[in-house]
Amino acid sequence: MMKKWLAAGAVALSVGMTATAAFAQTTTVPGEQVGLATGAPLPEGVYALNTFTYRRTDAPFSPDTAVNIPVLVWSTPLKPLDGRIELLVAPPTVFAWTRNRAGVANRDISINVGTFVGGIWAFDLGNNFGVSLLGGVYLNDLNGDRGSLGIGLAGTPVLPQLSSNTYRFGVAGSYTGDGWNLTANLTANIYDSPGRFPGIVGAAIGPINISDSLNLDLTATKKFGKFEIGAVGYGTVNFDIGPFSAAAGNRGRFALGGLIGYDFGPFTAQFYIARDVATGATYTTAFGRTRDNYSTDGWFRIIAPLYTVAAAPAPVPAPLIRKY
Repeated sequence: MMKKWLAAGAVALSVGMTATAAFAQTTTVPGEQVGLATGAPLPEGVYALNTFTYRRTDAPFSPDTAVNIPVLVWSTPLKPLDGRIELLVAPPTVFAWTRNRAGVANRDISINVGTFVGGIWAFDLGNNFGVSLLGGVYLNDLNGDRGSLGIGLAGTPVLPQLSSNTYRFGVAGSYTGDGWNLTANLTANIYDSPGRFPGIVGAAIGPINISDSLNLDLTATKKFGKFEIGAVGYGTVNFDIGPFSAAAGNRGRFALGGLIGYDFGPFTAQFYIARDVATGATYTTAFGRTRDNYSTDGWFRIIAPLYTVAAAPAPVPAPLIRKY
């Protein structure tokens, strides 16, 4: 049972992004895959996972942001070279709520992000070790063109990542023996940069330079009966932080935190919270001082198998017949 729930983390190969250009980062949310044994192959079946994150930065007037990431995965019976093929789809949604004082117009927004479609090739290496490879794409050019509010002459590129499809590649390794989940997951996001939004507003905004990025998600948890507890860490690195990049001046961030989980039987729930320990984001105070803009993230996740193939029964030993 432990491995089944941990392996279900392979379905978290999904989606997310910040909700302001000021905190531009990868389309894949850093930390989206912690707490999950993404290197371990799933048993054959169909699985559902939903991850929700809420983020608040230190800057007093920056919006609070959230991302909801539903994922459906089919762990197929196909095992080329003894590696399980898993197919997945994920249509995430981004939310933002302003924290302006009274007298300043507020705008709460939600944006449907380009649906992610992809596949995983996961291998059981034996002795509780597993490794997986991922490839896929966020189809922003099809249904992710809501990344601009269209306000003013040049519009407002709230999610500049959505001006281009995002090509995602990843590799993960997991150890799941004796109730442990020790996982490292490396994810790359590659863009067609510069990207453009369609229509009149897109033409006014013009081309947007988007930085290719790399995420690292780390997990070290232990299960005690139905409870799970441990530490998590995650971060992102932007490669292009030049003045014309959507990630201008922001090399990235790294956060550390803790996780608790509980196995309810039909589903497993996890909660984790993390705080930046390093960040390239900054903000200016009312007194003109520049400060690092650290953020705090809260996460909640549900993992549920919808259908699994029953394991083949163990062979019945043949009776021992002796002749005297």
